[in-house]
Amino acid sequence: MPTVLITGANRGIGFELARQYAADDWRVLACRRSSSSQLDRLAANNPQVVQHELDVLDLASVDRAAAAIGDEPVDLLVNNAGICPKGEELGRIDYDVWNETLRVNMLGPMKVAEALVERVAASAMKKLVVVTSHMGAITAVTTAADGGDYSYRSSKAGVNMVIKLLAVELAERGICVAGIHPGWVRTDMGGPQARLDVVTSVTGMREVFARLTAADAGTYWNYNGDTLPT
Repeated sequence: MPTVLITGANRGIGFELARQYAADDWRVLACRRSSSSQLDRLAANNPQVVQHELDVLDLASVDRAAAAIGDEPVDLLVNNAGICPKGEELGRIDYDVWNETLRVNMLGPMKVAEALVERVAASAMKKLVVVTSHMGAITAVTTAADGGDYSYRSSKAGVNMVIKLLAVELAERGICVAGIHPGWVRTDMGGPQARLDVVTSVTGMREVFARLTAADAGTYWNYNGDTLPT
């Protein structure tokens, strides 16, 4: 039975990843900052789903979760936890919010990878993916209409560099580190106007994860299987 570890597994994309992998008889290490009734029900009905408290804003929390997981190999690590502040405007930037966004979206995935890399290296599949965003692609910003969302965009641009650096460093160990854009998804973060339902997004993402090989280290993907620029 392969094992997947998912951060931010209590809702949205993270929960749907946990639900789909559990349905396919994977062992699911569902990491979350706080519990949720839907994740509790999933774990109650699927003994292969194990919850771990993990808050990427709390580095000690990441270390505690890693210690609780112990020596268990992790075939697929999905750094999914993230936040997206709303309503940012030039001249009215909340720098405390910006700092928190960088800590969650950029430093968080790095810390999780650092804490669990040996577990990924010990697995058969050796895959480490980060849920990033096309909004972090510097080459995609060409007009004023592409602007705004300073904290979110910069955090995703930063984590894209983290992905590249980890991919280069871990390639010699056979670990594939890659980034995935889930699309604009109807979740609490994406909002009700988003184009994609969460099942479609996660189904596509899982197909990409399944195809990844060591040769794909450092690549960025759309949920539909297209490659993306950085």
